[in-house]
Amino acid sequence: MTADIHDPRRELMLGLLRAALARVDGRRCVREALAARPAPAGVRIHVAAVGKAATSMALGAHEALGGAVEHMLVITRDELFIGELTDRAQAEVHLSAHPLPDQRSLGAGQRLIDWVDGLPRGVWPLFLISGGSSALVEVPEANATLADLEALTRKSFVSAMPIGELNARRAALSRIKGGRLATRLAGRPGRALFVSDVPDDDPRVIGSGLMGPAASGPDSIEREVVASIDDAVAAVAAGATALGLRVHAAARRFADEASRLAARFAHELSLSPAQLLVWGGESTVQLPPNPGRGGRNQHLALAAARLIAGHTELMLLAAGTDGSDGVTADAGALVDAESCARVALAGLDADQCLRAGDSARALEACGDLVHTGPTGTNVGDLVIGLKLSEDEARLCGPRRGGLRPPML
Repeated sequence: MTADIHDPRRELMLGLLRAALARVDGRRCVREALAARPAPAGVRIHVAAVGKAATSMALGAHEALGGAVEHMLVITRDELFIGELTDRAQAEVHLSAHPLPDQRSLGAGQRLIDWVDGLPRGVWPLFLISGGSSALVEVPEANATLADLEALTRKSFVSAMPIGELNARRAALSRIKGGRLATRLAGRPGRALFVSDVPDDDPRVIGSGLMGPAASGPDSIEREVVASIDDAVAAVAAGATALGLRVHAAARRFADEASRLAARFAHELSLSPAQLLVWGGESTVQLPPNPGRGGRNQHLALAAARLIAGHTELMLLAAGTDGSDGVTADAGALVDAESCARVALAGLDADQCLRAGDSARALEACGDLVHTGPTGTNVGDLVIGLKLSEDEARLCGPRRGGLRPPML
């Protein structure tokens, strides 16, 4: 027994997720930012793009800047859009490791240092930084090793370490994080655009401060966050409002353990007068020894499924905007009132899967996993709650033809 794919509410929620991803697409956001504030006239431009959204951001820069771009260095995880980029621009592309750093991360980090140190005189550097940079590039301090970086990352997986604390600890082990890369520019002017996946959208935290302000010395880099989870939340709210739904968008980002958040979101959804609620932020999960398969969004969704069981008007979607969740290739999950029943019919127990850190196994069995593939962005996690019966969903919407969210 799998989820009813013909339920119009599922397409509604997946459509709103697509609208959110379109709003924070790295390509679009970089192109618009550079069109709004163009580069200095007549300058030669070298671009360095690092992160999960690096390739899409680099394409946006190429579309906005055209022939002014002499060279692009792109360091990313996925092959998405790489062929298009190399066909259109002189791009040097390195595929690196995420979420665990490895030797590729060290090689990419050294290449980034060499690129900065070798910038020709008179060239204007443009840095495009997105989440994932912490693992993708690294040059450890003299007293740190790759094993130290791996151990820190693994500890964060099992200890529910907040992203701000994790990135601060990463920066302390690094020769390029925490503003140290900006120091190597020795005050030369340039610009850095960020797709943010961290609380408060602080460049000192994004990518562990890969292009954050230098702690000391001259620093003439202009910094701008061009996409964040707030933009994704706003896109969901706008799309749902356009359909005539009563909407509540949370003003504050969430940051807590996934099971506690599931309880909070289910409670708010059941009591709110709104028909659609949307939250943005990032949860954490404390994993047991030898965990199964899953991620923080899948854990949150399965925990919520237990709480909305039997409430046929309730549904909840939790997804990572980069298209992955933990070490899985699924973005998250979309659960409903019958999810736990479908898990049981598959011979599994939702509570046991949660304790074992094996949420993906349960959600795959009941047909609730959400797969987007790599998205070209990374602004954190999005949770959408819906309180609407299937019959209401079929009757309302534009021209009473059902709920079809617009792409924004």
